[in-house]
Amino acid sequence: MRRFVIVLATWGGTGFSPVASGTVGTLGAIPFYLLLARLPLTYYLLITIAFGLFSCWISGEAERIFEEKDSGKIVIDEVAGFLVTMAGVPSSWQGVVAGFLLFRLFDITKPPPARHFDRHMKNGYGVVLDDVVAGMYACLALHLLVRFL
Repeated sequence: MRRFVIVLATWGGTGFSPVASGTVGTLGAIPFYLLLARLPLTYYLLITIAFGLFSCWISGEAERIFEEKDSGKIVIDEVAGFLVTMAGVPSSWQGVVAGFLLFRLFDITKPPPARHFDRHMKNGYGVVLDDVVAGMYACLALHLLVRFL
């Protein structure tokens, strides 16, 4: 079980990147997104919600294993946030690149209420929810970008 949690929390080891583990973890999310992007939007959203909840549990377990609150090794939260970012976006390379850049921007800057979740929530929910909020901001920005360009 320990190995299972570590592999998922680090998204196949991308969380062990010595630099920018969140960025590397987000890059690791792209193949998963491309697989899910083939599904009807309803299924995509249901899987994204289920994955987000599962990510909260995995992140909480990983915090105990790593003995660190919101360890940089945990990047499954970036995967959940990126899936939120890409909800309803046509799967083109331009959409993926724009979604990646927007998600990283909002994940790093953590506009409210993302910063609140990051600082004040305990356990795996705090690890994941700030990324979900960043993903919501990025999703909105991405849809506006697609609509007006």
